[in-house]
Amino acid sequence: MTVKASEAQSKNRIDLHQHLVPPFWAESLPDHGGDPSGWSSPEWSPDMAISYMDAAGIAKGVLSLTAPSVVGWEGEERRAMARRVNDYATTLVKQRPDRFGNFATLPLPDVEGSVIEAKRALDELGADGVVVMSNYGGKYLGEEDYAPLWKVINERSATVFIHPGAPAIDLLPGIPGPAIDYPFDTTRTAVHMVLNKVLERYNKAKFILSHAGGFVPYAASRFAVVLGGLYPDEFNEESVLEQLKGFYYDIALSSTEVPVVALTSFARQGHIVFGSDFPYAPEPIAISFAQRFDAITKLTDEQHSAINHGNARALVKDTSGKL
Repeated sequence: MTVKASEAQSKNRIDLHQHLVPPFWAESLPDHGGDPSGWSSPEWSPDMAISYMDAAGIAKGVLSLTAPSVVGWEGEERRAMARRVNDYATTLVKQRPDRFGNFATLPLPDVEGSVIEAKRALDELGADGVVVMSNYGGKYLGEEDYAPLWKVINERSATVFIHPGAPAIDLLPGIPGPAIDYPFDTTRTAVHMVLNKVLERYNKAKFILSHAGGFVPYAASRFAVVLGGLYPDEFNEESVLEQLKGFYYDIALSSTEVPVVALTSFARQGHIVFGSDFPYAPEPIAISFAQRFDAITKLTDEQHSAINHGNARALVKDTSGKL
């Protein structure tokens, strides 16, 4: 399963699920609620990221701030921290446009502030899209409160990277939230968005679900049949499945044969992209998942290439033109 460095380099992957850890954010996080998931901030630097990407055959990483984002800050401080993170990321991209892109951080659940920052990031800073968490204080992304933000995103045909956050339930004892709860929360917000027809109403926006969509591809028929039965005036099985297939899916920490083959049988052509979750997935783990993806013989060379870089390049080219 080991891939030689020369072979890995030739992959030219585009990693749409890679995180940055700004030092000022990591230092301030413990005083602003910490990370309720039980995960600690890893060591990170731009040089470490490039070294990892070289080892994993990644040509470019689109960076994003992970959970809990800036929710622990209040009022204007939250907006200021989001701006600071985005300015920091923009500087990195300007210094190494060949290696980095950026999904901009928004000061949600402050929708008004997020509309302002989304416009700045997309119109002025040249961000490749925005990153949002799957829920904010238990309020999932299908809520009507988020409509002004989706309107701005839709008008720009922009990309929204949905990263899971801690669900509004207790952690299992001894198990950090990302290990088991994050895929659950991705699934929860995706179904909530379908129930509230977000993808249908904002059909120019592009929404990426992390970690192969959680449980979405594997339980999609269940959701479709049940929602169609519960709300026959609003949905039928086909309409629910079409909305679920409207998402994009990254394969971060989900790139082994069973989930990838299942995902390729469910997702629309062109809707699966590479992701690593570095540095929250330490380099040995992230590289192991990349190698496992490379070893999947049930995918054609064309499918490997599309997931490694082709689909990502097509997804974000309309908004950034940089990948």
